[in-house]
Amino acid sequence: MAKKSKPKIDKKMIIDAFAEMAREKNIDKDLLQGIVEETLSMIVKKKYGNNSDFEIVVNMQKGDLEIYLIKQVVEEVEDPEVEITLEEANLYSVEPLQLGDEFIEEITLDNIADSFGRRLVSFASQIMSQKIHEVERDNVFHDYSSKVGELIVGEVFSKRSYMISVMHNGVEMKLLREDQIPNDMIFQKKNKPIKAVVKSVDRTQGSGVPEILLSRKSDQFVMRLFESEIPEVGDGIVQIKAIAREAGERMKVAVFSVVDKIDPVGACVGLKGIRINSIIRELGNENIDLIPWMEDTSRMIEKAILPAKVKEVIVSPETKSATVIVSEEQVAIAVGRNGQNVRLASMLTGYDLKVLKEGSEDIEIDEFESELGNDMLIRLKEAKIFTARDFLEAEPLLLLKRVGITYNLILENRRIMLLEFDENENEEYINSLVAASNTIDAINESIAREDAVESNDSERTTSAEINNNNIVVENNEDTDASVLDDEVSSENENA
Repeated sequence: MAKKSKPKIDKKMIIDAFAEMAREKNIDKDLLQGIVEETLSMIVKKKYGNNSDFEIVVNMQKGDLEIYLIKQVVEEVEDPEVEITLEEANLYSVEPLQLGDEFIEEITLDNIADSFGRRLVSFASQIMSQKIHEVERDNVFHDYSSKVGELIVGEVFSKRSYMISVMHNGVEMKLLREDQIPNDMIFQKKNKPIKAVVKSVDRTQGSGVPEILLSRKSDQFVMRLFESEIPEVGDGIVQIKAIAREAGERMKVAVFSVVDKIDPVGACVGLKGIRINSIIRELGNENIDLIPWMEDTSRMIEKAILPAKVKEVIVSPETKSATVIVSEEQVAIAVGRNGQNVRLASMLTGYDLKVLKEGSEDIEIDEFESELGNDMLIRLKEAKIFTARDFLEAEPLLLLKRVGITYNLILENRRIMLLEFDENENEEYINSLVAASNTIDAINESIAREDAVESNDSERTTSAEINNNNIVVENNEDTDASVLDDEVSSENENA
């Protein structure tokens, strides 16, 4: 029966496979060629020894792969890794060799399986695959490390309770719940596009697989959206000076134009609001207040507190604080729902803003020395409470615990100060004060119980020690009496 001929290796197929691998894995061809050479070197040493002399030629353009094993022809072999006998060399060599010649064994793609065996070839394949994955991971890490802070448009791959998995150019990324806009888990659908900024890139321990975290909650995300949707911002003509944001609810953005003829707010809004509306939709209908940036602090604060109409702004640069005076009907608008408007305005300007009704100027805390006492005034100032407004707006725990004012004294002084401002008591504050007072009482009671337990244990220990001492003393007395009786008895006998 005729021996089966081995199929000839299709070099074009090898060339195409190398090219496809380099393209799919985004690996440089020279680097891929280096991985192949390194892997072949490893299996040659594994098969023929670490001291073996060899050369490897890999030509990816031609689809060639050749290994040349070099041995010295000798009369007697001392090191089989680099030496061969004359008889054995001539057995394999095409041309006759002599002592001292080099015997070269050629291994090609056609006979590589016969030379190394299927198991070693399979091992080489696994090693090469592992090295390619390592290079691939390194490429992803370096590529996305340079993209931190940049906007990417990915695709929602899957959703879990704590995160959204996003695919971008075949790379999986994570959008954790803490970096999401409220309702992202509801409105973001699988296989639909999603925009986010690259927040961080880190290597996971063990596997080294890059962990890429995204964010839709950061100010950077808003910046990148403005740059992508508003050409003037992208070109640097309109600059975003500051962002104050409560993600998913509302934000204030201060914008400035480097060109006098261009209105920064109008450029961001666009014709019929088309530009700003696209950003609002991307942010889940989050409200956006566009504020023209002003160098003058007072005017900037006045713009930041919009939509409220301001009567006067009193700025204290040394304490980075300001008092905003508005009419009675504008107080609620200036403060906003749950204090959101004044809170965002403070974040935008960098000043601690206090809203006052017109005609109700603040009062220095020193004016209440007779009610509070000198020692209490000192402690209040150490806690940065300098005015009546500071006192009225101070956190209950701060007053109760740090300053050390009693619950009743807080209520009494609030009553006096509110009368000065012609204002009514805030029920929410009273509830918070009661809760804080109860918390402190509970803590104090717990500490007292622990002290009592320790005191009882100490008393029991002392009592036990006293009893033990008494026993010793009584035993000593018994012993002394016994000795005395013996002595008396002895004296009587002698008499």
